[in-house]
Amino acid sequence: MKTCLAIDIGASSGRHILGWEEDGRLQTREVYRFPNGVKEQEGHLVWDIAALEEHVREGIDRALQESPKISSLSVDTWGVDYVLMKEEKPLLPCYAYRDGRTEKVIPKVHERIPFEELYRRTGIQFQPFNTIYQLCADRAEGRLEGATDFLMIPEYLMYRLCGVKSHEYTNATTGGMISAETGAFDPEIIRRLELPERLFCPLLQPGTVIGKYRGISVMLCATHDTGSAVEGIPMEGNELYISSGTWSLLGVKTPSPLTDENSQKANYSNEGGVGYNRYQKNIMGMWVANRLREELCPGKPWDEITREAEASRFDHTVDVNAPAFLAPERMRDAFDAALPHPPKCTAGYFRCAYRSLAESYARAIGELERNTGKTYGAVYIVGGGAKNAYLNHLTEESTGKRVIALPIEATALGNLKIQLRAAD
Repeated sequence: MKTCLAIDIGASSGRHILGWEEDGRLQTREVYRFPNGVKEQEGHLVWDIAALEEHVREGIDRALQESPKISSLSVDTWGVDYVLMKEEKPLLPCYAYRDGRTEKVIPKVHERIPFEELYRRTGIQFQPFNTIYQLCADRAEGRLEGATDFLMIPEYLMYRLCGVKSHEYTNATTGGMISAETGAFDPEIIRRLELPERLFCPLLQPGTVIGKYRGISVMLCATHDTGSAVEGIPMEGNELYISSGTWSLLGVKTPSPLTDENSQKANYSNEGGVGYNRYQKNIMGMWVANRLREELCPGKPWDEITREAEASRFDHTVDVNAPAFLAPERMRDAFDAALPHPPKCTAGYFRCAYRSLAESYARAIGELERNTGKTYGAVYIVGGGAKNAYLNHLTEESTGKRVIALPIEATALGNLKIQLRAAD
């Protein structure tokens, strides 16, 4: 019996989950969980990459105590962020995607390559934190002059385990530099932005073993967590999905990228999947509710929060995808500024947040169906947000779709499935 280890790291927490097949079913056991989060350093938001590595190693130690014979392990995280390298040394800090350092370079990037052309080439939606803009910010700051590599965060963590640098396809697609036609880095984009060609290496597919750590095969899964999450959904047919966490990733599998004008205007992305394209949109998720909880009622149980929100009669909504909600100093103030009048009680803020999220899902699904020319009957919701019965009910009402909420560790399950398939 092969046992694999999924190391699944999100923006707020990480977990190590063992997986094995028994009687034809995937069994799992969580062995370690740890906190994560951005920290402020010299006016910027950064990741504590050293602490992440310590937790990764500690979790592997715990996993080996539970199961001394682990066949393989793999790491997945959020997309777009990376660690610059000079030979074997990381060039810190490791900036977080919520940092605002790309703001000044975005217009300069679009002067060299208009976004319409970037979209036709890559099919990747505009986000101010896309890797392409982060690397151009690094170039403007002189950080690329001594850099020999850049490794996406899961690639860096696996490099630290096995000593092998790799570049995995699904995570690379999140950055806005992969050709939708070839599935490789687009040399024209790299040339026109004057980025060092040495940084852009051939891409490897999920299931590739890159090295060993303590006798365990270090394998690439779909290292972008949404890529693994979609693999982990026990879906009947091809239906809509929402990976609901800090962000909501809403989409559907398609045979190939859609890079037409309507997809661009709707800001849909085409990201790499395991043998398919993920046509999806990165929209606001539980971030707004999490921040409201921190500010208004820290420690209050979520079931109590949602029960009070459901009983509230505050009926205004906001555009939760507006820039004002991305990283405000105070989330409550962002809501107050966007509303004709603020709620009179805490429950009103949460009701407004949940209803606004459901309405944003409905708008995004309407765009998706128009752009694909297909109508879907169900939406599978996985991740932490799937546990929110009130939001699921609002989503069903807003979208008119059957909601199948699966409060499962879909990302870890997909990570494990890829490893187990590759191990056979």
